[in-house]
Amino acid sequence: MFSSNEQTSRKSIGQGMLIASFCLGLIALTIFFDGVLQTQLNPNSDPDFNERSNGTREVVLKRNRQGHYVASGAINSVPVIFLLDTGATDVAIPDAIANKVGLHRGHVGQAATANGIIRVYSTILDELKIGNILLHDVEASITPSMGGETILLGMSALKQVEFMQRGSTLTLRQLPESSME
Repeated sequence: MFSSNEQTSRKSIGQGMLIASFCLGLIALTIFFDGVLQTQLNPNSDPDFNERSNGTREVVLKRNRQGHYVASGAINSVPVIFLLDTGATDVAIPDAIANKVGLHRGHVGQAATANGIIRVYSTILDELKIGNILLHDVEASITPSMGGETILLGMSALKQVEFMQRGSTLTLRQLPESSME
């Protein structure tokens, strides 16, 4: 049959393959569940949208498990993640994202937040996009004390669209330019 060395070698190879299979299984499960968690946090990574025959654009957002409306979009063609916040006056952008997008810091000001008074810098977003809704020249604030990768989509942007919540969906509607005058 097999010598003692050959049996030990085959046993070692078998154990190595078992460990490698176990590791690959763990990696696959990690990737799968990471995707599931991301979908739960941001169910609108590719939001549903349409355009009506009269030119009205609509984006339908689903509420996440925490009850918030989070959506992927873009600022000046750079992909970002928005958290809709009707309590925020402006679009509030963390410092790291402002640098990534290349935003200019305007005058320094103060903003009242749930955590107290903070320093902010005014800026203007050339373009803000969610689905097929495109807004231009949106007032925003660069917020150095704000961490994370999420932008608060405040009323400086939301006042330019109609929005309606029904059940666990929120519909954003941008009327054609001629209807807004």
